[in-house]
Order: sequence, then C-alpha cells, then structure tokens
Amino acid sequence: MSSRPRPRHWQRSPLAAALLAALAFAAPGEEPGAPPLGARSILELQAARRSESVALRDAAGQGGSVTLVDLDPAVHAWFVLTLQGPDRRSPGNYHLENADPANQRIALDATRPGQLTLTSGARTERCALWPGDALEQARLSKLPYAPLCGGRLYLRNTVPGNRSTLEATTEFLRDHVWRGEQIVGFVRREFYRDAFVENARPASAAASAASRTAPDGAPAAARLRDAGAVPTVAADGLGLDIGRRSDFAIGEWVAAAGVDGVYVSVAQPGALAGGAARRPVLDPVEADALDFLVAFDLGRFDLGFALGTEHPRLGWSARVRDELRDPRLPGPDGFDSAEPLARTGMISPALQARTVATFTGGFKREHGAFQHGALAGVNRGSHYGFIEQGVVFSSLMPGLATVYVLADGSVGMKTWNRDDDRGLGPIRHARQNGVPLLERGTAGGAAVFGNLVDQWGAGNWSGSADEKLRTLRAGACLIEQGDRRFLVYGYFSTATPRAMAHVFQAYGCAYAMHLDMNALEHTYLALYPRLGSRIGVEHLVQGMAVLDKSSGATLVPRFLGFADDRDFFYLMARKDRR
Repeated sequence: MSSRPRPRHWQRSPLAAALLAALAFAAPGEEPGAPPLGARSILELQAARRSESVALRDAAGQGGSVTLVDLDPAVHAWFVLTLQGPDRRSPGNYHLENADPANQRIALDATRPGQLTLTSGARTERCALWPGDALEQARLSKLPYAPLCGGRLYLRNTVPGNRSTLEATTEFLRDHVWRGEQIVGFVRREFYRDAFVENARPASAAASAASRTAPDGAPAAARLRDAGAVPTVAADGLGLDIGRRSDFAIGEWVAAAGVDGVYVSVAQPGALAGGAARRPVLDPVEADALDFLVAFDLGRFDLGFALGTEHPRLGWSARVRDELRDPRLPGPDGFDSAEPLARTGMISPALQARTVATFTGGFKREHGAFQHGALAGVNRGSHYGFIEQGVVFSSLMPGLATVYVLADGSVGMKTWNRDDDRGLGPIRHARQNGVPLLERGTAGGAAVFGNLVDQWGAGNWSGSADEKLRTLRAGACLIEQGDRRFLVYGYFSTATPRAMAHVFQAYGCAYAMHLDMNALEHTYLALYPRLGSRIGVEHLVQGMAVLDKSSGATLVPRFLGFADDRDFFYLMARKDRR
C-alpha cells in the first residue's frame, strides 16, 4: 500500500477512515484471503483444491472430458466431478462425498476414462460413472445423499430444508415486508422475552439430604457462591434421561443414561460464584432462572459441523455499512451461491451410526455481521465465517469467536487472528459467531469476561445497539482439566450475555462463545442413546420434541432423519472407542 501522507481532513474523518479500511481490504495482496475485485465462484475460494482431468471418447470417436476436483486434499471428503461428455452441450457438475475419507482415497483412472479408483489400504476398486446414467439417476432420486459405487461414495443433492412455523414466518417478514427486521424485533421483545424461562422447584427433603458424588470421568462441579449450602432443585423441564433421579444439586454433573462420556448439569446463575476480576450484576429473573448444560468428553467423541440447506446464507448481511459493501461482489467473499456444491442440511448416512448428539449452530447471515462498533468498520463488516469438510463457505474473520476442528480431529475454541489461517494447519470444520463470552486468562490463569460482553451493539448480541434483550440463549465452551477436555453446550432459559459468561466461568471453562437465541428451534439439542438396534431420541428440553417428525410409529429426528435449513453441530463416537 502507498505510504504517501493523507490530507488532514481524511485523517480526522471517521467516514474517510472507514472508506480507507474498505479499500485496503479490497486491494489485491493487501489482506490475506481477501477476494479479488470481481465476482467468483465458491470453488475459486478453495486455495488448497487439486484437480485432475482425463479425456473421454465415445464409440464414434467424439471427445469430451471428466475432471475431478478434490476441494481440500488434507480432508479428502468432498469433490466436484465435472463431466463433459461428447453428447453434452454443457458440462454436468456433481458434488461427491467420500464415505470414508480417513481410509479411502479417490482418484480418476487415467487408463480407463470415465472410471474412478477407490483405494482402501492394499485394495483398489473401480467405479464406472461414464458411459451410462448412474450420475443422472442419482441426481433424479432427489435424495440428499444418493449412493454410488456400492455406497462408497454419495452424490449430494440439494433438497428443501425443514422450517418451523415461527422460522418460516420470521423469514417471510424479513425478506418481503417493509422494515421486516423491526417487526420481528418487536415480536421478540414483546412475546419471547421470557417465554422459555425455567424456574426452580425445590427438591424433596429426602433428595436434598442425599449424598452427591460426581460420576467417574465427569468435569469438576461449578463453584458456588456459598459452598456450605448447596441448593437442590427439581428440573422439571429437562428432557434428558439421568436414570431414576429427578433432582439436581446446582452445579453438579450427572451422567446421562445410555451414552458414556456425556454429563448433564443444572445451573442457577445467582447461586454460582463470580470470578475474582469481576462480580457480575445479574437481574433477579436471570439470577433465579435454571440453565441446562451438557458436557461431552472429547476423548470419546469427534465433533462435526454442517450447514443448513439455506442458512447461513453467503451474500451480504444487511447490517453492513454501505461504504464497506462492494457493489461488484454479490457477497463478501465474491459469491452468494454455493453452486456447484449441495448443502444437504443433515448428517451423512456414513456417519449416522456413530452420531450420539446434535445441536444447532449460530446466527443467520443477516444477523452474522456487525452494524456497530470497531468490527463493523473493518473486513467488510466482519461477517461470521464457516467451513464444512475443509471447504470455506465464508472466510474466517479476525476478532471473532471461533470453534474449529482440525484435519486430525482435534477441537479448539479461540478468538481468530490472521496468523491462524496458516498457523493452525488444515481445518476440517469451523464456525464463528460474534465475539467471545470468555477469553483465556493470562499465564494459564482463569478465563476472563470478553471485552464486549456488556456492549450490546459492538458485541452484536441482539438486534440493535439499544435493545438490551434478556432472552433464551445458547452457547458453548471448552473445559480443560489436565489432559482431559470437554465440549460443553449451554442452554440458558432466559439470560443476558453477562449471565452466560458468569455461568461458564463458574464451571471452569477456558473459553466460551455465544451460539443462537430466541426460540427452541435455535437452541435445540438432541441425544441419541442406543440399545441394541434401537436408537432413542432425547431432547435437552422437553418442548424441543415438536421440531422432530414422525413416520407412522417411527420418530424421525431433526438433522439425523431429514434435511433442515439451519446449520448444526454433531458429536460422533470416536472409532477407537466404539
């Protein structure tokens, strides 16, 4: 960038500073990962992609070609196959998924044009995709995952995602009604503020007197404000099976029945101890409300992430300032469509046997950027980034809270910086959602509140800078105890970000971030205990069951049994622990 001095009026003007930041970000070579000036496809964003092509000839000698693009060779899960046959006027693009990316290598067979080689260990099999109509038949099946090559590959097809009535109505208002966001904001303020609050009911005297012994392998109990008086409550709204118990000592962990390595806890923010650096001021409603936490032992489980069929979208958020929006680009990364990739909104059949839990992800794109504060003025509004199976759908932005999974399966949470794009190694999954609730402490000390926890606009916690909304919220944190690590999902029946940070800090979390808010479909968690060939479906909160479907007498769970329009995380039993 040029180092020539700027006029004084430019140096003093906030508008000029924002314009200069936008220009600097858009200038080629100035900002790592910045898209070039002009629109592009999602495939061009994949810096690690590798392609190979083979010429085709039909019986009459007419030519064509087949090209296979491995979108991230370090992950080796997703491919785009482009078939330009002699009889095709335009190429056909097919999004393929490797059913076993850790053990199966996929490549074109140069000696047999139109065939793939699938290699697992010393065994290599071939799969013919041309000539013939296997690909088109798979596409016409309209299945989210259509099996190919004996089920060793899947063709991913775009299908409609499920939406609840609330979700569909909200989206209609935002997309088609003038000032729709303000209308929805009013509805949230007036009707949903404490619609899902869980209040404590005292446990029986016998239950209160019962001894409390943490199950083997559980995280440490939360720190209490008064360690000599442990409140015991009945959590009537909890939907997870914890055996024969129906009561909880606040802050304790109880093993979930039927799934080893999963633990459940009930928190009451007012009963928990505050950190040394800050004693949060909680309002009486959020202080007395019950919150539910679920901990997953990362020594037993792998973490995955999947986009919904529609959300989060890839275009510009309406929150981005006009001066930061490049009119030449349909979205902040140069595109607003995932084509030729297919977003299925559900878990691959190859992973379902290992899946033990799912929970919803983060904000939609329209809410996933900044309108106020420092992050609103840099990096084109700092849209929240996300990666699935090594494919960057939206670039990860510095300064944002990020949960990520590396190609080797290790899970982390941190505030992103530009050095992480290269320093952490290949990323399998990542999801950003706002700014941190808790940041890591210095020199290995206890975690501290994020700097923007109490700044509603700059932290992007709700709809506008002055809308101080206490509502249903969800978040996630990492607990690190020696060499043991737990991913914790938190359901806060009515809370501010301050109350969420307070709870996560009392439980000893090293880092914490916000996920979604306002409704059960946005804070959904389901657990899938297994008994022989039977799969159970348990919901963190009983009311979440309405979001699943049924087929005759069979319950069909969200994310596992049908496509959904929202993004989500999933926990899978590690192959070495099954």
